[in-house]
Amino acid sequence: MKIFLDTADIDEISFAVSAGVIDGVTTNPSLIKQAVEKRSGSVNMEEYIEKILELTPGPVSLEVISVEFEKMVEEARLLHSRFRKHGNVVIKIPVCSSLDGVNNLYDGLKTIRKLAGESIPVNATLVMSPEQAILAAKAGAMYVSPFAGRIDDYIRDKIGMRRGRDYQKSEYYNFNLMKNVESLMIEKTLSSKNISSPKEVYLDNEVKDAVSKLNDNGISSGVELVKSIVTIFRNYGFKSQVIASSIRNARQVREMAEIGVDIVTVPFYVLKEMLT
Repeated sequence: MKIFLDTADIDEISFAVSAGVIDGVTTNPSLIKQAVEKRSGSVNMEEYIEKILELTPGPVSLEVISVEFEKMVEEARLLHSRFRKHGNVVIKIPVCSSLDGVNNLYDGLKTIRKLAGESIPVNATLVMSPEQAILAAKAGAMYVSPFAGRIDDYIRDKIGMRRGRDYQKSEYYNFNLMKNVESLMIEKTLSSKNISSPKEVYLDNEVKDAVSKLNDNGISSGVELVKSIVTIFRNYGFKSQVIASSIRNARQVREMAEIGVDIVTVPFYVLKEMLT
């Protein structure tokens, strides 16, 4: 399993490279902006990106900021042509760039397809389901990045938990415990009803509600999301590599390795946590 560092901080990248433990870097516009501002704006952003590429012993993902097909293609071409001589540039494209679930719904896939046809390597980002991962792979993405931590947050939010109040961002999501909770909730729901057949259980709306709250369309955790995608890709020989993203703690890294994921991208604090 390869390890990418999810950062734009030169100091963090330099340390990880010197330790010989990272194989690439993933960034986004916010991370780059934060890193530049950390230096009081005393560095040129383009020169800063050049340094990241020259320092990193592998691919560096740079992300577009637009959501429309034509603009994403234009930005991707500019980023790739501007920085490719400094290192291994990969362009991050959201698999679904729609902001409202209606407009620009397929623009991400169209952009991935277009860039792949021009031999510009793409990292399909913001993947939230196995279905999206399949489409990204078929469109020609070199990398597909499922957001594991986002799925864990979403499921916790569905049952009324709130980050910062009931759990911290770096806190491990115990999906095995949650599966036991799911069984208890179903048992509690059934105990209050006069149900005599499997059909009645299956059709009961309260039972359906109890089950649906603890998963995302049958996916019970971010780890399970990545496992499903890895299994599907291997079943059908998809060439896209899976990057387990939105990683929140070292235990998740271990579980991703057990799944056999191609790559895991981690923030610097998780890299440190892996040693302690």
